[in-house]
Amino acid sequence: MARLTIRIDLTQEGAIGPGKIRLLELVGETGSISAAGRAMEMSYRRAWLLIDALNHLFKTPLVATKLGGKSGGGAALTPFGREVVRHYRALEDEAEQAARPHLRALEAALSRRKPPRRGAAESD
Repeated sequence: MARLTIRIDLTQEGAIGPGKIRLLELVGETGSISAAGRAMEMSYRRAWLLIDALNHLFKTPLVATKLGGKSGGGAALTPFGREVVRHYRALEDEAEQAARPHLRALEAALSRRKPPRRGAAESD
């Protein structure tokens, strides 16, 4: 089924899209950047770098971290982080509803033939 994917370019250096939003949701669910990264099959370093970039993209951090030790450490979405996720998901839902007739039309027009093999000669 055809689906719409939303990426929002906020600055030349920063954007949010389905991957970063899902990472934020998983941090909120698991309380851990490393667990969120594992759930998305990415390294802790990659997950941490994405969270750090998001925290620096906005005036207010999206994720708060606490250092390890006796109490263990961890991470949590800030109220602003939850708000960003909520806005993104609402925008995604509204765009999907608006685009649904167009997506259906494009899907109906799809060829059911297999695409040519990679490297096969293409004709114009």
